[in-house]
Amino acid sequence: MDKSRYDNRSDQWRKRTGTKRSRALRWASVPRRLIFMTVAAASAFVAEMVMKHSESMQDITAPYLSAPKPQPIAGIASIIDGDTIEIHGQRIRFNGIDAPESKQYCDDAKGFEYPCGRRSAEALDSLLAGSRPVQCTFVTWDRYHRFVGDCRRADGVNVAAWMVEHGQALDWPRYSYGAYAAQQAKAKAAKLGLWIGNFQEPWDWRTSHSDSATPASQPLSIMSRKLVAQSGGLSCEPRRYCSQISSCEDAQWYLHNCSWGRKLDRDGDGVACETLC
Repeated sequence: MDKSRYDNRSDQWRKRTGTKRSRALRWASVPRRLIFMTVAAASAFVAEMVMKHSESMQDITAPYLSAPKPQPIAGIASIIDGDTIEIHGQRIRFNGIDAPESKQYCDDAKGFEYPCGRRSAEALDSLLAGSRPVQCTFVTWDRYHRFVGDCRRADGVNVAAWMVEHGQALDWPRYSYGAYAAQQAKAKAAKLGLWIGNFQEPWDWRTSHSDSATPASQPLSIMSRKLVAQSGGLSCEPRRYCSQISSCEDAQWYLHNCSWGRKLDRDGDGVACETLC
């Protein structure tokens, strides 16, 4: 045996063993309190990253994940906005669609602004009034603690599908996975509702109007249905007919700002009192 090779290996083994011992001694000399603080800080960082990641999910509030699945809710609905109702005090958000916010405005075919959020809510109100009660089956909870569900009228009409098909709401691919894409394509081709002009997707509108994009606090049935705002001396009371209106601009204002304004647009093309326009 080559003794020099054996001695060299022995020296290397002693060096490695010595290194391990010195590391152990250094760790032993570190105060336990410092080790505990370091571990706690690392744990807090990991927890923060997990929380941030969870916010990118479907806005589900953690405490509700472990809650029992609610039973279907049925009753006469109060309208919050175009995609949210209230039954027996429970807020219900329609699953898979997104409607314009209550304060949102869109452009019609002539480039005039109109309250598309309020128009969507009114369309939903009329829809649900046609066959009561409405019944909603639970899907999940959202970050506003609202019951997210699939809702149908008493006659079986799918409320979310109807709203998208008539251009009063949009298919929300993030949550619907395209469930209402066919209805949306139909509404777009027919230029119904929102598709008659230009609009900003509700989810983008909320991002750019974050201060005013929180859910409405009162149902439409509690809020006044009569518009009291005035513009240029115009008012929604009393109701007017085309024969009583002097200009195209005034007719458009009544169309888009008054609950009875749609009566001025008989063919539904977004232009009121066409003899004036």
